[in-house]
Amino acid sequence: MKERYTTKMYNPSKKIDITKLEELKNILRLSPSSINSQPWRFFFISDVETKALLAKASLFNENKILDCHALVVFSRIDSVEKFETQIKKELPEGFISYYNEFVKPLSNEQIKAWFDRQVYLALGVFLSACANMKIDSTTMEGIETYKYDAILGLEDYHSIVAVAIGYRNNEDFNEPGKKAKSRKEFDLVIKSI
Repeated sequence: MKERYTTKMYNPSKKIDITKLEELKNILRLSPSSINSQPWRFFFISDVETKALLAKASLFNENKILDCHALVVFSRIDSVEKFETQIKKELPEGFISYYNEFVKPLSNEQIKAWFDRQVYLALGVFLSACANMKIDSTTMEGIETYKYDAILGLEDYHSIVAVAIGYRNNEDFNEPGKKAKSRKEFDLVIKSI
């Protein structure tokens, strides 16, 4: 984690090995979620034209998307009803009971926020996996999610966050060797009881 940082500039000519990409896909598939709900889909985009369209809907992140090897879009299911149908087919009764008792009574907006939190669990796993595999990454909430949905043709899912992955450009000003990593002091964030 000392070496991991938010990459600001990518080397467009350096590509991720296909076996590493497949490993990342499987890591996402195996990510944890509450009650094994898995209310998500992940899109790996390396097609230049699609990346260019998404880059235009990415505010200040355009160059990162254009230069990275792939853009991974994290999305959540957008229909509570479809989610409930899905879990009735896939999950054990105890998990469904938990959902019915603790999640279902919430508003649709709160349930979708619960879906979002499951996706963020997968995001954390993904970023750690990238760091472990020495693949650089940039997490981007600065995207126009509804435009992403339209570009990707999403009907039952909604984009939440995107991650550019690839390898850093040697000129990247944010690289830890050029800019010290800034974190709070250990005792301010870690407490042992």
